[in-house]
Amino acid sequence: MKKIIPLVLLIISILITGCGKQGKKDVINDLKKKLNDIPSYKLEGDLEIVNNDDVYKYKVESSYKKKDKYKVSLTNKSNSYCQVILKNDDGVYVVTPALNKSFKFQSDWPYNNSQIYLLGSLLDDIKEDDKAELKITKDSYIFTTNVNYPNNRKLVKQRIVFDKKLNLKQVKVFDDNNVPLMTLKVSDIDYSPIFKNKYFTVNETLKTISTDENVKTTSSLEDTIYPLFLPKGTKLSTEEKVKKDNNENRIIMTFDGEKPFLLVEESVSKNDEMTIVPTYGEPFMLMDSFGAITDNSITWTSGGIEYYIVSDVLSQDELLEIAQSINVIPTMK
Repeated sequence: MKKIIPLVLLIISILITGCGKQGKKDVINDLKKKLNDIPSYKLEGDLEIVNNDDVYKYKVESSYKKKDKYKVSLTNKSNSYCQVILKNDDGVYVVTPALNKSFKFQSDWPYNNSQIYLLGSLLDDIKEDDKAELKITKDSYIFTTNVNYPNNRKLVKQRIVFDKKLNLKQVKVFDDNNVPLMTLKVSDIDYSPIFKNKYFTVNETLKTISTDENVKTTSSLEDTIYPLFLPKGTKLSTEEKVKKDNNENRIIMTFDGEKPFLLVEESVSKNDEMTIVPTYGEPFMLMDSFGAITDNSITWTSGGIEYYIVSDVLSQDELLEIAQSINVIPTMK
């Protein structure tokens, strides 16, 4: 009898251990297996981005195919303006159908920072954060992790929600005041999509995306658009309007003081033929548009106007703060 009791206790202990609650390591391993086993996927959802008092809403389609092929399309719900960031064997592109133009980058995207709409990026954030937290509810696995957005240091952490089948349902990215600045709600994920051979090419992307006629381009720039934020001790010094050969306009503003910079605004119109523009820097998303960012400059297109900010003095964070303060509505100096 004495021998039986320890044996029973051992069996009970094994059963308790084997049937215990799933831990963070177990969920991560299951998630890794699920994502590593799929050769491709296509995700659809809705993305909200908050910038100051403005909220930008997008329809998102994110596609992936082994190895190293990515395609993310973002369509602004308010004006149907669509851009696609694309990675294939030739490089990284930001495709802008409304302008019939594609910007080509020599970039490590999407591996150089967090990506809210890519499953592999979210998994990397979970794996690389030793202090990542997991909350298990009746219906969900909820991870809280650090994020890596070097071009937007306001973003510090994220909450990633998976259902019990490890399908992504929602991602929220927060600032240090716990305010959500980006929210992705996933409506559908297809783990066995069939992509045609040309699906991840620039030409096919331009063909398959229809552009709304209401998407704004402009050949004239009648009003100057000023930044609402200026670094302390900096003010507008000169403003020059230039008429280009193609009847498009350019406005050049010089800001002098403790932290000087140059701001150029230029009207843009749709090219007759598709043009690929080699672009220096990294692709990044600023409010309602993908742009290019370097250590000392930012360029992007919004509302039919191309913006360019450059400074030898300002930090990247300061450049971004100025850029994010530029509203498409003309403002007073």
